[in-house]
Amino acid sequence: MASASPLFPSSGISDRAAKVGFRFGAKGTHTSRTMMFDELAAVLAAAPETASREDYAAAIVEGNCLGKATTATRRLSNQRLGELYGLDPSIPLFRVLRRLWSVDTPGRPLLALQCALARDPLLAATVSPVLALAAGSDVQRDAIRAALKDAVDERLSEATLDKVIRNVASSWEQAGHLVGRTFKKRALVQPTPGSVAFGLYLGHAVGFRGASLFATGWVSLLDCTPVAARDLAIEAKRIGLIDLRIAGDVVDLALDRLDPSEARS
Repeated sequence: MASASPLFPSSGISDRAAKVGFRFGAKGTHTSRTMMFDELAAVLAAAPETASREDYAAAIVEGNCLGKATTATRRLSNQRLGELYGLDPSIPLFRVLRRLWSVDTPGRPLLALQCALARDPLLAATVSPVLALAAGSDVQRDAIRAALKDAVDERLSEATLDKVIRNVASSWEQAGHLVGRTFKKRALVQPTPGSVAFGLYLGHAVGFRGASLFATGWVSLLDCTPVAARDLAIEAKRIGLIDLRIAGDVVDLALDRLDPSEARS
C-alpha cells in the first residue's frame, strides 16, 4: 500500500515515520470506528495541553467527558482514540497535533484527518479513490473497496469490508471531503496554514524533501495546489509555526517550532 500511495515516497518510507508515531500494517481502527472527530475534540477540551496519557485516560474513563453510558464503552473509546491519535505527549505526532489544535481552530477537522491517516492504514488506503473524485461527483464504493482489498491482501471478510467502507466514508465526511446522508458526494475543503504546516511535517517524516513536500498526498488531501501550499506555508512561517526559505526550486524548511520538545532533545 505504502509504495503506491500519494502519502509516501515511491523510494520507500523513512525510518523516522515510525519514530514520530506513524502506524503501519493491514489492521486499523476503521474496522470498528470512524475517526471520531467529535470525541477527539471533547477529550482535548477536557484536558490541558500539558496532560499526560494517564490524564487523557482519566478524562475519558473517570471524568466521562464523552458522555458514555458504561465504563466498558469509556475504556473502549479511550483505546480507539489512542490508536488514532496517540493521546500521549511522548509521541511526536500527537505533540504536533496538540500544538496546532490550539492555534488553528478552523483547520481542526483536517488536522484530525491528517493524524488519523498517519495512524490508521485502512483509512490511508482510501486516499487515492477519494482524492480522484471531482467536486460534486458521487463516491465510488467499488474504488474504495478495491483500494482496501489491495491494502489488506484479502484479510478482511466482505462484511468487515462493508463496515470499513461505511466508517471511512464517515471520516471523510467529518473532515469535509464528502457531503450527503444517503448518497455522498465529493466536496472541496478549505486548507489552513496549520493544516499545510502539518502536511509538511508528515511529508518530511515519511521521507519527502525539497519542493516535492508541497505536492505530496499530505498537502493534496487539503485540496491545495503546490502554489497555494507555498503561500499558506509562508503564512505559517509568519505566525510562527515553521521556518521556511524558498529560492526557486530550493526549499529550506525547519520544523522545530512545531515540536519544541523534540528540538530540545
